[in-house]
Amino acid sequence: MATVLFERLLPAFILLIAVVGAPILIFSAEGLPRLQSLEQELASVRQENEQERRKISTLRRSVQRLKDNPIAVERIARDELGFVRKNEVVFQLPRSH
Repeated sequence: MATVLFERLLPAFILLIAVVGAPILIFSAEGLPRLQSLEQELASVRQENEQERRKISTLRRSVQRLKDNPIAVERIARDELGFVRKNEVVFQLPRSH
C-alpha cells in the first residue's frame, strides 16, 4: 500500500517542484536576465571584432603599398621623419607667426 502511494505521489511531487522551480530559475539573476546580458555583450564583442578586422585590413594594405612602392617609403622618411639624402642641402627658415 505504501509503495503504491509512493509511486503515485512521486511523479506529482516532481511535477510540483518543476512547476515551482522552473520560473524561479528562469527569472533569477543567473537565469534569463543573465542570458540577455551575455547576448548583448556577445553582440558588442562581435561588432568590436569586425571593426578591428577592418583596421587590420587597412593596415595590411598600407604595409603592402610600402613594400611595393619605394617612393612612398621615401616620402614618409622625408615628411614624417625629416630625412634627407646625402647630397642635399637643407635650408631651415624661421616660421612666421
